[in-house]
Amino acid sequence: MADLKKILIDGTEVEAPGEMTLIQACELAGIEIPRFCYHERLTIAGNCRMCLVEVVGGPPKPAASCAMQVKDLRPGKDGEPPQVRTNSPMVKKAREGVMEFLLINHPLDCPICDQGGECDLQDQAMAYGVDFSRFREPKRAAVDLDLGPLVETHMTRCISCTRCVRFTTEVAGITQMGQTGRGEDSEITSYLGETLKSNLQGNIIDLCPVGALVSKPYAFTARPWELTKTETIDVMDALGSSIRVDTKGREVMRILPRNHDGTNEEWISDKTRFVWDGLRRQRLDQPYVRVDGKLRPATWPEALSAAATAMKGKKVAGIVGDLVPTEAAFALTRLMASMDGVTECRTDGAKLPANRAGYAGTATIEDIDTADHIMLIGTDPAREAPVLNARIRKAWLRGANVGLVGEGVDLTYDYAHVGTDRAALAQVSGQEVSQETQDGPSIVIVGNGALTGVDGAEVLAHARQVAENSNSGLLILHTAAGRVGAMDVGAYADGGIEAVLSAEVIYNLGADEIDVPDGPFVIYQGSHGDRGAHRADVILPGAAWTEEQGLFVNTEGRPQLALRSGFAPGEAKENWAILRALSAEAGFQLPFDSLAQLRSAMVEIAPHLAELDEVAVNKPEPLGKLPKLGDGDFGLPIDDFYLTNPVARASELMAELSQLARAREAQPIAAE
Repeated sequence: MADLKKILIDGTEVEAPGEMTLIQACELAGIEIPRFCYHERLTIAGNCRMCLVEVVGGPPKPAASCAMQVKDLRPGKDGEPPQVRTNSPMVKKAREGVMEFLLINHPLDCPICDQGGECDLQDQAMAYGVDFSRFREPKRAAVDLDLGPLVETHMTRCISCTRCVRFTTEVAGITQMGQTGRGEDSEITSYLGETLKSNLQGNIIDLCPVGALVSKPYAFTARPWELTKTETIDVMDALGSSIRVDTKGREVMRILPRNHDGTNEEWISDKTRFVWDGLRRQRLDQPYVRVDGKLRPATWPEALSAAATAMKGKKVAGIVGDLVPTEAAFALTRLMASMDGVTECRTDGAKLPANRAGYAGTATIEDIDTADHIMLIGTDPAREAPVLNARIRKAWLRGANVGLVGEGVDLTYDYAHVGTDRAALAQVSGQEVSQETQDGPSIVIVGNGALTGVDGAEVLAHARQVAENSNSGLLILHTAAGRVGAMDVGAYADGGIEAVLSAEVIYNLGADEIDVPDGPFVIYQGSHGDRGAHRADVILPGAAWTEEQGLFVNTEGRPQLALRSGFAPGEAKENWAILRALSAEAGFQLPFDSLAQLRSAMVEIAPHLAELDEVAVNKPEPLGKLPKLGDGDFGLPIDDFYLTNPVARASELMAELSQLARAREAQPIAAE
């Protein structure tokens, strides 16, 4: 631990490490320092000057608290601790002067600014500014930028804090934004008028302390005080990012990130942030039954009766989709087991073992922060989990070495490309690791796409061998938010997905990423009219993840609770309740009548699910003799980042982003 140094802040004695900045030391003392450019997850800029404090015994001028460290302070003449004042007349005058300068060119358009009510400049002008300005000159205007369909710009409001530039450069790893000009002519711009090419660009909306960068889809639709705010969990990937869903009436208006150091820090991907319009379209809001080859609307009793009749006396099987909460997966597994059927959640054919260390891994996402060596196997984290990829980039910036076995992709950081095929993995798993690698902490990250081939189990064994050789933690990077939770409650069959598809009646619980062959009678339960509903003989409309309470277990095995932010449309019901009602109709009544009873039964078979937000320690089984790998390159599980699930495919904005991404990837060819 760093040596602690005593300092006096407004007369209060505080012990702080010498490397800590004064603005952080003031937070330790419970004193708020105003700031615009400073952000704890970005580098220090020190250019807004709003965080000025007085250092007693120092220069006769205020100092920027974000750019001065505790170790830079000198003790008093008699050896007493250094003193910092945050509320002296010098500081008050300096802050009022800085605020006056910031407002010289700032337009007074708060009533029609989307940031109104959530604006740092508004709040700090009230708290630290004065009620007049000595400047009467015309205000400067700036040309708005076109950054794409996500971020709307009003550059006349910009105060040049450079948070957006630092985020895109440091965290997102793109170089489209910067600052040009000097003095009054300086402005934030995009080079050559380019739009932003990142799956994380929406985070600059949250970072902007004024209304210069706002959400284009959300613009002019609601004010913050009109919204009901619900803290919940994201399911667009398996990272389990902490989010806040804001609703107005029954409609989701926007999705924002919440801080969680264990998963997403305070960033979310663009798909997570902007997918909410997909919750309004293509919704299943009433039951349907197929009559004479066509789906007809039906009542709940008719649909449940048709489903129960079809299942009686037949060989049944269940499929669990990617966005299904753990409670619904557990209810389906119990129902299928009572009818001598099986349930399968590995719809992509991933060869995940029953041992929890094999599908939830032995490492945590936070381990990436301290890893000196990171090995990626058959994965493209920039598409599969962009926020996790930003975390790897942060480790790389700190000096970590990154290696990749698999298809060469743009990960926003440099890596050693070991090879693209299984032979390269076999070579790595057979290597003796140098002392240097053994000394530093390391982590092996295996993509779900590497485990979907016929030799997926062998690939996992070799990945475990790589981790064992280097004394590394193993992280399985899933693509489905509901996969680990479904595995925890036993939603897997011995024969895999092939065993399920051979059944006479298939209960499809929200699985839209799989083609069910002709022949079986299909009961589909889900929220959107996607691929699964088109193939169904009976449709039972369920709630989306924002419309019911549900437990999701993220890719590292962390149970997280998603809370309901609204109600399902029309006659749609909660997923576990539909299965409970159907079980009674079919004569195999499930032994729970409430969500609390269901969770009690679920925790009996998987006790770690009761430990919310805790990552359980998983003990791997002995590895044994290393099996032989097959041939061929590793594929990637995601072709199109924006269209990976039924909610995203129902979104108009995701379709537009997908089209723009394909257009960017198409290389122009010159005429002969």
